[in-house]
Amino acid sequence: MKKSLLAAVFFITAFASAQKMELKSGDLAVLKNEKEVNVEFNFSNVKLMKENKSEAEYVADRQAELNGKAKGNGDIWKKKWEAAPEGIWKPKFLELINTVLTKEDKNATFQEGLSSAKYTLIVDVDWIFPGWDVYMMKQPAKVTTTLKVVESSNKSKVLAEVTSENAPGDQWGNNFSNESRIGEGFAKTGKSFAKLLLKKAYK
Repeated sequence: MKKSLLAAVFFITAFASAQKMELKSGDLAVLKNEKEVNVEFNFSNVKLMKENKSEAEYVADRQAELNGKAKGNGDIWKKKWEAAPEGIWKPKFLELINTVLTKEDKNATFQEGLSSAKYTLIVDVDWIFPGWDVYMMKQPAKVTTTLKVVESSNKSKVLAEVTSENAPGDQWGNNFSNESRIGEGFAKTGKSFAKLLLKKAYK
């Protein structure tokens, strides 16, 4: 009975966390012959939780909550949160794009700081849900982004736009770090975008 209940919980969680990625406009084929693509991440308009809190609101609330449970823990968490985009989230996204493309023998690199690249992929981070893990019960993180391919010399010119909704972030076993779970959501986004490129750009 217990095993059946757990299986049902995991099934429901997986179903609710399904990612939806869609090419909304333009043509990704503009990247077909590019060896290097610059990447920029934009977190300026991100919302968090089901309440759509601003990042400042979320950090303040979470910091106060953790400090209330154990003095100083909220301050420690805030430092980990602030380090997560550079230390976990961006690297996970880029690593998975490049890994998938390399496995398919595509000679293309997506990387930050490629100032000479003709095109730039702008990753607008729209919404993050950190998820939770309390041993037997868990909820994956979810990451929603808008990915835009633009001309590096004129970033207002959008050549292709892709929406990615609710990319799930989780790992086998227990993962008690919100930042790590979110990182897996960025990894899933990168992996799914690479697969979309294989269909639309490198076919």
